[in-house]
Amino acid sequence: IVFAIGPAGTGKTYTAVALAVRALKNRLVKKIILTRPAVEAGENLGFLPGDLKEKIDPYLRPLYDALDDMLPVDKLNYFMQNRIIEIAPLAFMRGRTLDNAFIILDEAQNSTSMQLKMFLTRLGPSAKCIITGDLSQVDLPYSVKSGLRRGIELLEHLEGIATVYLTAEDVVRHRLVKEIIRAYERDDERRSAERKGGGRKEVPAPAAEEEE
Repeated sequence: IVFAIGPAGTGKTYTAVALAVRALKNRLVKKIILTRPAVEAGENLGFLPGDLKEKIDPYLRPLYDALDDMLPVDKLNYFMQNRIIEIAPLAFMRGRTLDNAFIILDEAQNSTSMQLKMFLTRLGPSAKCIITGDLSQVDLPYSVKSGLRRGIELLEHLEGIATVYLTAEDVVRHRLVKEIIRAYERDDERRSAERKGGGRKEVPAPAAEEEE
């Protein structure tokens, strides 16, 4: 199990999918399972038009895009139709045993602690797993804590689990993305320092000069 943590644009999803496809081509696994929380849909999922697949596909689109770059259309369609490659919301993993597969949990910062535990306890003896996430982009309700941070804290010391941290230096998108991330990081650091210091400190006004 590998946790890949970093900001947007560092290629977390793309790299994970590339490793999964390579493992499948080299017959190290029999299938690929890609999943992510459909948090953005929230309770409005039932109000969207179409069947379940049509409703959830937009939230899984980044995974399809990565696969489109790596596999010819006919081969990708074959893999999907024969369930050699599966893409599904995180909630659909409950009750399954995921073995002899390369599994990717994308956008894991949007999973709760219980969801992440549920996912990790699905893994079979021959499974390989990459969990990607950006702790600065949590879309959960304000009162709900991300399970990713707790998961890393609890598990990264275990044998067989590794954590890779990416930074703005690893951004592979437009050069401005790197600068945008840095600007937000500086602002977050400033706000954090202000909270720890009890808010902004007022600069005292200069003393008025006494009249002679």
